[in-house]
Amino acid sequence: MTEWLTLETSDGPMRVYVARPQTASDRAVIVLQEAFGVNDHIQDVARRFAEHGFLALAPDLFHRNGVRELRYDQHAEAMPLIGAIGAEQIITDVRTVLDHLEVAGARTAIVGFCFGGRAAFTAATATPGLGAAVVFYGPGIAAGPHAMLDRAGSITAPLLLHVGAEDPTIPAEQVEAVQTALRTAGVEFAQYVYPDAGHAFACDARPQMYREQPALVAWERTFAFLDKEIPA
Repeated sequence: MTEWLTLETSDGPMRVYVARPQTASDRAVIVLQEAFGVNDHIQDVARRFAEHGFLALAPDLFHRNGVRELRYDQHAEAMPLIGAIGAEQIITDVRTVLDHLEVAGARTAIVGFCFGGRAAFTAATATPGLGAAVVFYGPGIAAGPHAMLDRAGSITAPLLLHVGAEDPTIPAEQVEAVQTALRTAGVEFAQYVYPDAGHAFACDARPQMYREQPALVAWERTFAFLDKEIPA
C-alpha cells in the first residue's frame, strides 16, 4: 500500500511518500531523493524496499522551495535547489521522519541517491543509534560547500557506499578521501567502486546513464547489507 503523508517540520509542512510492506514490519528505510524530487523513480525505489519487507518513507526535501519535481533534463534548474539544502535542513527533515516512525532508530536505515547520497551521509553524522546508512553515488561529501568528512567521526551506523568509477561528480581523489576519513574515524563501512559505471548508474529511469550489471550488484549488496544490519 502506498500513500502520501504530510509531516510538520520547523520549516513548514513536508510531504512524505510512504510504501508499506504486505505484512507489518518493525524495519524502516528513509529514502532520500535525487536532485529531481520524489519522482516516479524514487517512489519506485520506495516500493522496492517495501517489497523486501521494509516500511519505506521518502520525504520531499524540496518542501521549502515549492518545487515538487523536476524532469531529468532540468539539471541546471536542480543545481541551485540542492545547493541551498545544507546539513541543518537535511537533519531537520530526517529527524522529523524518524520522530514520526513507530520504529526504533536501530531498526531504521537511511538510503540516498545522488544529492540524496550526500544527504544520507549527512544525516548519518547526526543520528546516533541509526541502524544503517547507504550512499548511492553521493557527490559533495568530500568537497564543496556542504562537504561532510570533518563530521565522519560522528557516524555510529554501519555505512555502505556505491560509486561509479567513471562518475565525474565523484573523482578518484574524492573516493579515496572518503575512504581515508572513514577508516581514520573508525567507522564500520564498505565502499564499492563499479567499473564501466558513471553517475546515476542504478537509475533505470535514465537509460543513458543506467548500467544494468553494476546496478544489479549494487542492489544485491544493499539488500544483503540491510538484512545483516537490520535483520527481519
